[in-house]
Amino acid sequence: MSSVSKKSIRSISLPCRSHPTTIKIEEELTKLKASSTTLTICENLCGLKELYKCMDELFNMPQTIQALSKYQSEKWVDELLEGPLKLLDICAISRDIASQVKENVRDLQSSLRRRKGDSTIEAAITKYTTFRKKMKRDAKKSIATLKEMDQAMEGSILDVDQHVSAVIRVLREVNTTTISIFQSVMRFLTASKKQSKWSISRLVNKGEDQQESELENINNALHSLCGSEDIQSLQNRLENIESQFHSIEIAFEEIFRCLIKSRTYLLNIFSY
Repeated sequence: MSSVSKKSIRSISLPCRSHPTTIKIEEELTKLKASSTTLTICENLCGLKELYKCMDELFNMPQTIQALSKYQSEKWVDELLEGPLKLLDICAISRDIASQVKENVRDLQSSLRRRKGDSTIEAAITKYTTFRKKMKRDAKKSIATLKEMDQAMEGSILDVDQHVSAVIRVLREVNTTTISIFQSVMRFLTASKKQSKWSISRLVNKGEDQQESELENINNALHSLCGSEDIQSLQNRLENIESQFHSIEIAFEEIFRCLIKSRTYLLNIFSY
């Protein structure tokens, strides 16, 4: 996974730092920032889910509700509400891509098992290759969108009390961290050696420094099938990929729900 954005390494000053909720948020942010080369895709997504659960607790604090509700007409309120909305779009795209990878891999497995002839396998390979090209295009578009969101995340807040200022800072930290993790997933999907250090094997084995996506390796293997041993080996790898992308799909679905919940809390607070 590419390094988490350096902009998010700065320290944050949360309200009521001794409060268990704010301590937990800091801990989760720190873990996610430090985990770029040690945790798997699913582990990072699960960490993100835990972070949003902590944010729910922050939004439910009476001090947070009372403080934020005073600033309903401020311009920065739109930013706070817009952030989760854009992330929802990217999250949905990521979830759908993971689902499509799983389904296409499943179709490949089915074709390889039937082995009705070279033409059948060739058709399955062509379908998978076409899908991979489309997936890369979609992932690159999402990377560009995430980059724009990251650049727009900077900004200063004036004329607000200390608690509100701290809440806004942590919300931006959470959004920045989410953007960084989503970018890393998309870069992994594009299988760019220079951009990502993730591979499907790292979904299972930590600490390996392989730079080429297993999806790309599968693509190459499909075009160089020779015999039954090659097919069996490829089947095993495809089975692993299907399982792992199923987990990724579920993780994105859970984060999608977290983002909806987070935005709902904010809407309720600013309508208080």
